[in-house]
Amino acid sequence: MKRFILDRYLLREWSRIVLVTALGFPLIVVAFGLTDNLDEHLARKIPPAAIALGYAYSLPDNIFMALPAAVLFATVFSLGSLSRHSELTAAKASGRSVRRMIVPVLLAAMLATGVALALGEWAPVATTRHLEYLGEREIRSTSSRFNFVYRADEGWVYSVRALDLKDDTMRDVVFEREGPGPEYPTLVVQSPAARYDTTGRRWTLRDARLLVLPGLEGELAFHFDSLRMRSLVEAPSDLLVEPKEPREMRYAELGRYIDDLERSGGDGRRLRVRQALKIAVPFTCIVIAIFGAPLALSSPRTTGAVGVGISLATTVLFLLLVQLSEAVGAGGLLPPVMAAWAPNVLFAVIGLALLARAPT
Repeated sequence: MKRFILDRYLLREWSRIVLVTALGFPLIVVAFGLTDNLDEHLARKIPPAAIALGYAYSLPDNIFMALPAAVLFATVFSLGSLSRHSELTAAKASGRSVRRMIVPVLLAAMLATGVALALGEWAPVATTRHLEYLGEREIRSTSSRFNFVYRADEGWVYSVRALDLKDDTMRDVVFEREGPGPEYPTLVVQSPAARYDTTGRRWTLRDARLLVLPGLEGELAFHFDSLRMRSLVEAPSDLLVEPKEPREMRYAELGRYIDDLERSGGDGRRLRVRQALKIAVPFTCIVIAIFGAPLALSSPRTTGAVGVGISLATTVLFLLLVQLSEAVGAGGLLPPVMAAWAPNVLFAVIGLALLARAPT
């Protein structure tokens, strides 16, 4: 398989640079964060082992954000090295076109996209652990919880005075689903006690009161000795989970949260952009490879310092465009999904144009 020797060499160089960059940048960020906040962590009497674990759990999210930049650096330096050392000239002399040369890089960028998609789903879980270890979020109990609010599906919000897993009970509970009007009225259910049936996997509310609030037309009140709600499907262990911030939610979980927020009258446009970015950012790996390859191949005399400058400038510009797209999507100037993908579309168009003009 001699004709693939150059492909294997290019992939080996590309992979080495990606690994160094994708791990190096996050480690630098962690080091700066640790040095800036170490005094505060120690003052709060957080054990050194917990501090170390907390910052270790911040790595997946940092790697997720650094992967597109790592792909850009790897593309520029691996292909640029071929140009500087005359391998590119030799490949052309053997009949291999420039576009054929970048095929391994594009395939590797697709693999990086898959890794980024997986990291995007794992990073929110790691972020929760990061917050817990650093004391920014209380580590949840394994048997009880007091005075908490739980946001469930379909717009329901639970207010619970006490939850006890030892006997599967809740005390002084209020369930509320806010609605915009008579067609979808606000519902409020109150009960002094509730018990979970582990066999039927349902909650039974004792001495429950149901209020139907259609709007300005008054209210309807109903009393029940016992009541079961179809929407109350969470087991006691599910209710132990602390409320999450949007950055701690996976893609589908964030989508349900936004649906509930919008159904209750909130503005979910900014969060819609952030949800779309969970998919758009991984695909940036492919886009940035298309953009960076012609830059490297069209400048055979480019030095390492110039390559670093090009990569850093492109990374900063792209991050600025991402921030701008979030503001544009949140402001309603563009639909949230379109705003999230706008930087990718712009860089892809420019990259394809550069690739079309690159020497063959």
